[in-house]
Amino acid sequence: MPAPLLQLTGIGLSFGATRALDDVSFELRAGEVHLLAGENGAGKSTLIKILAGIHPEHEGTIRLDGREVRFATPQAARRAGIAVIHQELSLVDAMSVEDNLHLGRESSRLGGVWLDRRAHGQRALALCRELELELTVGDLGRPVGDFPLSVKNRLEIARALSGEARIIVMDEPTSALHRTEVDRLFRLIDGLRARGVGVIYISHKMEEIYRIADRITVLRDGRLVGTAPRAECPPATLIRWMIGRELSQQFPARPAARPERRVALEVRHLRVAATDPARPPVVRDVSLTVHEGEIVGLAGLQGSGAAEVLHALFGARGRVTGGEVSLADGAYEPREPRRALARGLVLATADRKATGLVLPLSVTGNITLAALPRFSPGGVLRPQAERSAARARVEELQIRLASPEQEAGALSGGNQQKVALARWLETRPRVLLLEEPTRGVDVGAKHEIYALLNRWTSAGAAVLLISTEMPELLALSDRILVLHRGEVAAEFPRAEATAEKVLAAAMGATSAEATKTES
Repeated sequence: MPAPLLQLTGIGLSFGATRALDDVSFELRAGEVHLLAGENGAGKSTLIKILAGIHPEHEGTIRLDGREVRFATPQAARRAGIAVIHQELSLVDAMSVEDNLHLGRESSRLGGVWLDRRAHGQRALALCRELELELTVGDLGRPVGDFPLSVKNRLEIARALSGEARIIVMDEPTSALHRTEVDRLFRLIDGLRARGVGVIYISHKMEEIYRIADRITVLRDGRLVGTAPRAECPPATLIRWMIGRELSQQFPARPAARPERRVALEVRHLRVAATDPARPPVVRDVSLTVHEGEIVGLAGLQGSGAAEVLHALFGARGRVTGGEVSLADGAYEPREPRRALARGLVLATADRKATGLVLPLSVTGNITLAALPRFSPGGVLRPQAERSAARARVEELQIRLASPEQEAGALSGGNQQKVALARWLETRPRVLLLEEPTRGVDVGAKHEIYALLNRWTSAGAAVLLISTEMPELLALSDRILVLHRGEVAAEFPRAEATAEKVLAAAMGATSAEATKTES
């Protein structure tokens, strides 16, 4: 067996009295995809940050090609051929695609006086083609902020590849990707394998783990639980290693929705303009209803308009140019988030870093932020009432933290996601628009969120849900609407919905054709 490309031995790190990692060992071979698993807060991100040169004060040793190294800075790690694609994207929205792809490794000419724009453009276009990103030369000059999260995700991967890395760390790389885009990413990873690149892959998605991993290592509470080849680590073992107990079922049983309940949200012939006025509408004609106590799933590939429907209904992004919307208490015109909140409609976005949380603010401040008028009668803030409400939400959502007064940015990704949900729940909504509610959340926390969804809908809340995790979408939704090119292509009740039917409809098959996919 060849010597490891990367070997970490006895890695430890403390933050004050908190022991984040304790005697963790890990190795990676050339051409291997080694999955790193564990609950949120298990120590995965800390281990990756040590490898990336963010925490050079660690205990233990790192060997690269058998030679001991210690990365004092992220730049030193990058120079050694280590690229990290963090779950929270690091692209600069105001900069162009081309400039983002070359940030920190610019090419120059005339003795470094001028950027070599021609070389940048050629390299950027080649990277986009390698990732099957359908961007034109003109798109390379557009700000990254103009593009949806799924495109940004692949641009982050392209930026890592631009550095000719020997080791690539991918932290939840498919969290914003649709099924066809995931297939593209896995083809790319297969190509990296063939070139001898080592990949450390972090994911909480079972179907991905058993599709892509060669070996699996699990951390729990900052310690190594075990390492095994994929074939020797079945799902039951993996879950037990991760959470320290058996999980009776991945998805809690969902009670049947009662059809006699009144309509909480009705959308008729919604039309939403594209950001670029020269382009056709992103939502052409969408009609849907969601009843009280019902979860309706929205499915679709990149460009289908599903995310734009949610953002437009909340008044957050996208100009509504046609159609009618009504809530249980009457007609509703989606213009701005303030109006949506006043009517009991909230949106939990997929990008918690950019739009879901104020990371430097305390957990208490984040949870009460959208409901501040309730905590400031007469314009005077009541901190004790804020703290009491935050503690109740922390307990309800089982958010793991040292104190509700710590910064939200200091929490693990999964606990940040719970805080983002708690923020909107504190407004006491009647309609929840949820975009990837379990993105970056471990299997145990997902189970808790699923149970919470059941509890909220049992109390009468209506949910319009987007999830790129097909098993999740199928298990949670009472009905699934499939969008294709801004229009509803098919609708499936829970009993009739399958992954094959949903994907066929998302790719443009008619309802009848999609229904025949399994016959």
